[in-house]
Amino acid sequence: MIKLAYCNVSDLNLSKSYKLLPQNRKNKVDNFRFNKDKKLSAGAYLLLNRILNEENITKPIFKIGKYGKAYISNYDDIYFNLSHSNKLVACAISDKEVGVDIELIDTTIDLNIAKHYFYNSEYENIMNSKNPEDEFFKYWVLKESYMKYTGLGFNMELDSFEIIINDKIKLKDNKDNVKFSLFDINNYKLATSSKYNIKEVTEYNINDLI
Repeated sequence: MIKLAYCNVSDLNLSKSYKLLPQNRKNKVDNFRFNKDKKLSAGAYLLLNRILNEENITKPIFKIGKYGKAYISNYDDIYFNLSHSNKLVACAISDKEVGVDIELIDTTIDLNIAKHYFYNSEYENIMNSKNPEDEFFKYWVLKESYMKYTGLGFNMELDSFEIIINDKIKLKDNKDNVKFSLFDINNYKLATSSKYNIKEVTEYNINDLI
């Protein structure tokens, strides 16, 4: 089982949604200075909560793993991951480990990031692409989703593994049989790493969350 969803939270009513948050998420929201970041943090939780409720997962107890990845301690067979960028939040839940990443495509991105931090073949593919910026963000969301899948996050080096994008997306030396899914959502890229091939992503309206 796996479900992937996203929502535009730019119009989220902060005062209304804040009341729906557990105390630990309120504390996290309070740490942000700007309303944009507060909305992303609150919206990510509310999207997760909506999907968990749809799957009859009630009263989840959230804890943080060794490298910072959150998990639900009172459900052994439920995994989740969250991501946000600019105006969108994304959430994936599954009965197996999962990582998700969403990024707004920034056409002003310094592609030297790929030169210095990506695998050499990935950088070459980006620079040889007809649209290097678009290609860069394909690799970025795929790589970050995998790093989150492992639970290591940025404790794992970006150039310590190679993503191959052909007719199928795969990880070189893929001993764990990780599967990748990649989506274009307007001017965003969205990717997951999991044990499943995901065919679709569900869009939620902000009113669905509160």
